[in-house]
Amino acid sequence: MSRPRPRPAPLYAIADRGALAPRPLAEAVSEMAAAGVRWIQVRAKAASGAELHRELQACQRAIAGSPVVLWVDDRADLAALLELSGLHLGQGDLPPGAARLAVGPELWIGVSTHDEEQVRRAEADPDVDLVAVGPVFPTTGKSRADPVVGVEFVRRARQLSGKPLVAIGGIDPGNLSQVLAAGADAAAVLGAVCRGDVAANCGRLLAALP
Repeated sequence: MSRPRPRPAPLYAIADRGALAPRPLAEAVSEMAAAGVRWIQVRAKAASGAELHRELQACQRAIAGSPVVLWVDDRADLAALLELSGLHLGQGDLPPGAARLAVGPELWIGVSTHDEEQVRRAEADPDVDLVAVGPVFPTTGKSRADPVVGVEFVRRARQLSGKPLVAIGGIDPGNLSQVLAAGADAAAVLGAVCRGDVAANCGRLLAALP
């Protein structure tokens, strides 16, 4: 089935529960939205299904009436149940085709890729709507991060895929413009938005957009 491809906002903020703790996810998501961030992914690797269900509901209430597009990491069940806009999958998560059975035809599915073969597979997969590439720079956002791919890999991924492309990993106000210039449609940011003053972080990142 053909679906409209998502058009990423150039800044794609990841609201990570661990990086934000002890602040509630919904409070941070509300601040991101108020600052002008339009794409937000909720990530809570250690949360139980019940905890994340409650937190996602709170996030939905926090952005009600706003133009924010809300994604969730990994949890196809909650993405479907709460009718979110998108589901992001890693290489070790559900295959996109299986996730599609859970979330239905309309919800967007993004997939993380770390090498050319993974980009090619994501490009060829009709159930993948968005391709994320990285980590572009060294990152502390994951305890066991994949090898750094660099900005040149973003350029190569752009040649390999016509789908919306998101660069991720170690992106901050100082290098954000590099990944967009290399062909990414959006820069996904975790540490540089979640650690410290969320509203001020968002302001600096948005100001760094070309």
